[in-house]
Amino acid sequence: MNEHTHIILREVNENNLKAVSLQIPKRKITIFTGVSGSGKSSIVFDTISKEAQRQLNQTYTTYIQNRLPKYSQPNALSIENLSPAVVIDQKRLASNSRSTLGTVTDIYSLLRLLFSRIGKPFIGESDIFSFNNPKGMCPECHGIGQKVQPNIEKLFDRTKSLHEGAVLFSTFSVGTWYWQKHLVSGLFDPDKRLMDYTNTEWQTLLYGKEKKIVLPLTNEPVKYFEGVVDRFRRMYLKKELHQLSNNVKKFITIAHCTACNGTRLNQEVLNCKIDGYNIAAFAAMEIGQLTRIIETIKEPIAKPITSNVLGRLQTLTDMGLDYLTLNRTTSSLSGGESQRVKMIRHLNSSLTDMLYIFDEPSIGLHPRDVHRLNQMLEKLRDKGNTLIVVEHDRDVINIADHIVDVGPQAGTDGGEIVYQGSVSGLYDTDTLTGRYMRMEQSIKINTRKPSGYFPIVEASAHNLKNLTASIPTGVLTVITGVAGAGKSTLIFNEFAAQHPEAIVIDQKPVGTSIRSNPATYIGIMDDVRDAFSHANQVSKSLFSFNSKGACPECQGNGVTYTDLAFLEETRTTCKTCRGKRFREDVLQYKLNGKSISDVLDMTVSEAFHFLNDDISSPLQALCEVGLDYLTLGQPLSTLSGGECQRIKLADELQHKGQVYILDEPTTGLHMSDIDNLLHILNHLVDNGSSVIVVEHNLDVIKQADWIIDLGPDGGHKGGQIMFAGTPLQLIQEGQSVTAQYVRGK
Repeated sequence: MNEHTHIILREVNENNLKAVSLQIPKRKITIFTGVSGSGKSSIVFDTISKEAQRQLNQTYTTYIQNRLPKYSQPNALSIENLSPAVVIDQKRLASNSRSTLGTVTDIYSLLRLLFSRIGKPFIGESDIFSFNNPKGMCPECHGIGQKVQPNIEKLFDRTKSLHEGAVLFSTFSVGTWYWQKHLVSGLFDPDKRLMDYTNTEWQTLLYGKEKKIVLPLTNEPVKYFEGVVDRFRRMYLKKELHQLSNNVKKFITIAHCTACNGTRLNQEVLNCKIDGYNIAAFAAMEIGQLTRIIETIKEPIAKPITSNVLGRLQTLTDMGLDYLTLNRTTSSLSGGESQRVKMIRHLNSSLTDMLYIFDEPSIGLHPRDVHRLNQMLEKLRDKGNTLIVVEHDRDVINIADHIVDVGPQAGTDGGEIVYQGSVSGLYDTDTLTGRYMRMEQSIKINTRKPSGYFPIVEASAHNLKNLTASIPTGVLTVITGVAGAGKSTLIFNEFAAQHPEAIVIDQKPVGTSIRSNPATYIGIMDDVRDAFSHANQVSKSLFSFNSKGACPECQGNGVTYTDLAFLEETRTTCKTCRGKRFREDVLQYKLNGKSISDVLDMTVSEAFHFLNDDISSPLQALCEVGLDYLTLGQPLSTLSGGECQRIKLADELQHKGQVYILDEPTTGLHMSDIDNLLHILNHLVDNGSSVIVVEHNLDVIKQADWIIDLGPDGGHKGGQIMFAGTPLQLIQEGQSVTAQYVRGK
C-alpha cells in the first residue's frame, strides 16, 4: 500500500481513545459511526482536524501565528499525510443584526455590483447599496431595518407609587439599588401614584433631566440621576436582539422601521432598479424566484456577475435551501441550515486535495433532501478531495466509500475501532451500528387517545397560510414536514406564544465557561461539597475550584496558559495540581476513599453508583437521556447541540411540566439511542404531560400518537397542513412527501 494514499494515525489516546491506530483512505468519503461518546469526535475533531490546523498555522510567520487560533498537539504517537482541513460543523453562523444570508454567502455583494453596473438611475459604486455603509443605510434605523423600543405601558403600573412597586421591570423593582436612586434623587414623592404625576415629573422619571442631578452616593460610577427608560436602553438595548433575555423581551416592542419599511436602505438606493425591482426586492425573494428573475437579465456587461450569482443560487437550491431569502438574518437560521450555507463557499472553490470534515451534515434535513446532501458530498470527493463525515443517518452512511465504527459503547466503554471497511460489511457485523442498520422501526398501531386539544387559530407568521390547527393533549405529537415548511414557526412562534406555560427544550448552548459542568447544571455539586465537608469536618468551600479549594497556580482551571511573546500561546496541564484543579491539601480529604477530583472525573454512570441516593437521583435523569458517558467535571462548552438539548431534558425530568416542546431531539443520537429517547418521551406522556416534538427522523414519526405534517414544500410553497392523524392513517391515506418516506417511498 502506498502510504501517501492514506491518512495514518498511530496510537491516538485523546480523551477516551485506547491507543487507536487507523488508516483513512484519501480522496474518498469516510464515515465515522458509533454511539454518542464512543470517541468519534476525539478522532475526527480533537486529533485529525486539530493537527491539520496546527501544522498549517505553523507555515505562517510568527506575527500571523500570534493572531490565529491556538491548537495543542494531540495525544498521538504520529499522524501522517494530512491535507489542509476545512471543518464544516454544527456551530451556528456568527450572527448579529447586520449579518444576513446574502452577506454571509457574498451573493448580496455580487448583487450590489450588479446594481452599480446596470441599475437605473445610476447612483454610484457598489458600496452605496450596502445597508452596513453610511452612504446606503436608512438614516432612521441605521441599516437594522427595525426599531427596538422600551414598552412604557409594560414597564410601569401607573396606579401605584414608587414605594408600591410602580416600576415593574425586576431589575428596577422595590428594594433594588436602582429603586434607591429614584428615592434619594429627591425628585419624586415616593408615595404618589404615577398617574397623579405632573407631565414634567412623568417625563423626568422616564428620561431624566436636561440638567444633571448629582446623587448623594459613594462608590458608584454613575452618580447622576438617570430616567428609567434611558437606563433600560443603556443597560439592555445596546445588545443584539437574539442576546436579550426573555425577561427583557417582555418589556420591549420591535417594529419595522417606518422610514425604510424594514428594507434597511435609504430612499435613493431603493429608487435604483433593474427591470422594476430594487435591491431590497431581490433580497426579499425566495432563492427559486430570484433565480428566475436573474436569468432574464441579458445585458452583456452583467453576464460575468449574473453567471456567478446563478451558480451560488443553484448551490443553495441543490442543498434544499431554495425556500430561504437573502435578507434572512443568520441568527434565524437553524443549525442544519447554517451548516449547509457554509458548504456553498467550498462547493464553488477550485481547490483540490483538501480535507473536508463534516459534523452530522444531515441534521435538520427531511429524508427527501438527504439525497441532495449525498450528491454534494460526492461532488466534493470527485473533485479530488478527502471527506471525513461524522454521521448517524442510515441514508448518508450508505454512500460511504469507507466506514470506521467506533465503540463498543460510550465513555470508558468506548474508544476502540470495532469495525472498519465497506458499507456492505457493516451490515454483516455484530456491532451496535451494524445491528441497527439492519433493523427497521415498526409503525405504532395502538395510539393513545387525546384528552383534549390545544387550539392554534389563524396562524399567519412567516409562511403560514392563516392556519388553524388543533394539537392534542395527553399524547406524543410529532410535527414534521420538509425544511422550510413552517414547523418551527407553527410551534416555536405561534404555539409557544399562545401557551407560555410550555417548557421549550431546544439545542442552544447551556454554558460557555470552562467552570460550568454537568454536576453544576444538574444541581448536585452543592450536595457533593456538603458530603465532603461532613465526612471531613472542614469548610465546604474547600471543595470548590471556584473558591478556597482552587489550585493557586491555575486558579482552578486545571490548565495554564503561557504567552511566549513571539511564539504561540501554549495551553498546558497545570504542573502544580496535574490538571486536578484543587490544592494538594484539599485532595487529601476523601469521601468513601475518593477525592473531590476523583468524583469529578467519574462518568455520570459511575457517580450514580458511587454517591448516596439523595445526591445521585438527579444523575439518573442524565443516564435516561443517554448522557451516562459524560464526566461530572466536563466543561459544558464542549457539548454538542444534541447533548445540550438532552442535558436540558434531563434537568426538566426532575420537575413536572404539563407541556414539553422539543426541537429535533434525535440530533446527535445514534440509532440505538433513539429507542431510549422514545422511552423517555412516552414516560413523560404516561405521567400526564403533553409532548410535542418537531422532528424529521422516521423512527420517531412512526412511533407518534399523532402526526401533523406541514408542506407541501418549503417557503411560500409551504405553510399548510398536509395531514393530521395517526401513523397508520398517514401510511394509508397520506399524500405528502413525508407519507411516501414513512411508507418506504
